[in-house]
Amino acid sequence: MTESSAESSTESSTGGRRRVVLGVSGGIAAYKACELVRRFKESGPGDFDVTVVPTAAALEFVGAATWAALSGNPVSTEVWTGVHEVPHVRLGQSADLLVVAPATADLLARAAHGLADDLLTNTLLTARCPVVMAPAMHTEMWEHPATQANVATLRGRGVLVLEPAEGRLTGADSGKGRLPEPGEIFAVATDLLARVSTGSTTGADSTTGAGSTTGAELDLAGRQVVVSAGGTREYLDPVRFLGNRSSGRQGYALARAAVARGAEVTLVAANVELPDPAGVKVVRVGSTEELQDQVLAACASADAVVMAAAPADFRPESTSGAKIKKASDGSAPTVSLVQNPDILAGLAADRPNERIVVVGFAAETGDETGSVMDHARAKLARKGCDLLVVNDVSAGKVFGSDDNEAVVLGADGSATSVPMGSKGALAHVVWDRVVALLPG
Repeated sequence: MTESSAESSTESSTGGRRRVVLGVSGGIAAYKACELVRRFKESGPGDFDVTVVPTAAALEFVGAATWAALSGNPVSTEVWTGVHEVPHVRLGQSADLLVVAPATADLLARAAHGLADDLLTNTLLTARCPVVMAPAMHTEMWEHPATQANVATLRGRGVLVLEPAEGRLTGADSGKGRLPEPGEIFAVATDLLARVSTGSTTGADSTTGAGSTTGAELDLAGRQVVVSAGGTREYLDPVRFLGNRSSGRQGYALARAAVARGAEVTLVAANVELPDPAGVKVVRVGSTEELQDQVLAACASADAVVMAAAPADFRPESTSGAKIKKASDGSAPTVSLVQNPDILAGLAADRPNERIVVVGFAAETGDETGSVMDHARAKLARKGCDLLVVNDVSAGKVFGSDDNEAVVLGADGSATSVPMGSKGALAHVVWDRVVALLPG
């Protein structure tokens, strides 16, 4: 069979589905990769053809039969199996996406040094598609200078290496090094693949090594960004609070999109009940003052901050230490309010560093004094931010929904309308505008 006929045969065998190679290295988190296979296989009818390539050590945790049954494809760890089909070359050449989850310290080291001692490392060397690695190991191993150097090398070649999550590790240990949840790895990986597939990127650069994605798809690589999400709560007493309906979904979509573009992301989340996005440092807060403190701390060295959270404008002048009881005469208590700090205006006026791009969100409704856009333009001028993402929330629109529509206003007078679509799609429009404003 000639090379061209081999490629045609591969295309016909997958029926036009995108080819995903899932590498699994030998860590206890290998069992979670089973869920990742399921995500790909069930994401849509015939969307992905998945081939699992485990290391020999990974098979000590999950057997080949399990991977074969879940993926619907044969499984091998050796370059000698089916050698007439040259699997150590063909798998990488034909892949649209290569994901390694978990990626152990050993696998990261072998990949960084270009070793090719099993089928997975051979595949990594021949791949010219986007590569996503999700490390999982003990905290001390992740923090070791050798591992950090290997991660930096891989990122320098265009590999998207996710930051591990924090939490329970093997045994009684806890800390940074936990594999991000499979659903979140899937979200980042498919986000990256979608940007490549739709032509919104420059594609891989074959001169920089395996899996290079050094073009526009990783245009936030090396950048630090801060995103706020959710709605703050200002407590009247231990059980009652002033708050709002923000779900945090748009902020989380912004964080996921930034990770998929290569950024180091800090997400300051106010009362959000959503899974932590893969590769994101999540800082949880409750009140507006807590949100302000954590955002300012995270912005000290940031390149951009997107304030997608909905801070409460007011808080009670005092908070009762005990639950406020109903009065026997039926009267209601009087609540005195004071104004909360304006975090967005403060960031724009007193910028933590000279290069930071400041983005705000405005949930607006029209009234007798002006339209939604009238109020939005006045707010942009008043806040002093670089971009303002305007949502029309009349009749409860947007809150809690998976979809969103908006207009992105610029301090330069520009306006970008984003039609109704996923919050992830809006997130990428916002980052497109941010990237255009970043120095250097």
